[in-house]
Amino acid sequence: MFTKKTRLLTMLILLLVIIGIVMVGSSSRVWAEAKFDNAHYFMEKQAMFALVGLFVMYAASRISLLKLRKQAKLLYWVCIGTLVLVLIPGLGVARNGSRSWFGVGSLLVQPSEFFKIAVIMYVSDFLAKRYRIKTFKRDLLYPGFLVAFGFGLILLQPDFGSGLVMVCSIVVIVLAADAPISYFVRVGMLGLIGLGGLIISAPYRLARITSFINPWKDPLGAGFQIIQSLFAIAPGGILGVGFDQSMQKHFYLPEPQTDFIFAIFAEEFGFLGSVLLIGLLVAVIYQGVKIAKGCHDPYLCYVAVGLTSLFAIQVMINLGVVVGLFPVTGITLPFISYGGSSLVVMMGSFGLLESIANEE
Repeated sequence: MFTKKTRLLTMLILLLVIIGIVMVGSSSRVWAEAKFDNAHYFMEKQAMFALVGLFVMYAASRISLLKLRKQAKLLYWVCIGTLVLVLIPGLGVARNGSRSWFGVGSLLVQPSEFFKIAVIMYVSDFLAKRYRIKTFKRDLLYPGFLVAFGFGLILLQPDFGSGLVMVCSIVVIVLAADAPISYFVRVGMLGLIGLGGLIISAPYRLARITSFINPWKDPLGAGFQIIQSLFAIAPGGILGVGFDQSMQKHFYLPEPQTDFIFAIFAEEFGFLGSVLLIGLLVAVIYQGVKIAKGCHDPYLCYVAVGLTSLFAIQVMINLGVVVGLFPVTGITLPFISYGGSSLVVMMGSFGLLESIANEE
């Protein structure tokens, strides 16, 4: 894992994970003390997840992606099976209106996180076998089906945010495979129509759109989170109010250790701290792009592009939601937000990225 090619990437990830643990502790202290009578409850769990993630990251960095490529199809269908099983009452655990987890008590695993990696590997394998061929439009139907099938199962949970990130990552891979832009124009139009249908069909999604346009229309309902998020960011100023001095984490911003943790970070560390954190996230993306550009094998290149875009898209959407540029989607900030599956899988995905760097 600490090879010459990946040393900087590893250090950046470990630094972000440490920042995440500290910020989970700070943002959740009041909430955890009230709910569990332990102010460090979420921080301790996040630290435990980080240790598991470190082991997974190391193990993934030792895997040969070229050998694992032979199992890409099997991994995809196994993950599809888990997405089906999680929908069954009694097997899948429902939280906040979504049946997206397996587990007992507070120990939960989210299969959609693993599916993102599996579909990236399978689609990359499919595209690499058809590298720069003339029948691209026809050949893209099959990966389109793979993505749509998984996206449909994720929507049934429902977890629109995870599905959106997965679809966007695959789109970036197909762009990297030199697909014609005209294809994306047609598919994009169909996608916008489908997206509009999905929003209209679910009242809570429509409420998120209307609250995004005017959060003050329903300040105690659909617009509550974004309003409280902006109330957290505004007092931060240039230098912030100080570590652990946030007011919004005192039951104003619901579960601040999850999707809106950046709002607490901005309140406590201000504009300069936020710029530094975003700089670290961008540096990780840059390292991923460097690894992808250095790949000579199309399959490894596509996987590297997919894993990097998976991280980059989550970062972009999460930060956009927190500052009011996008509607609320429920997407976490990688390495920073609280969450076991997302942290472990993201660390594992960067372990795979390091494996790619070492194979080239």
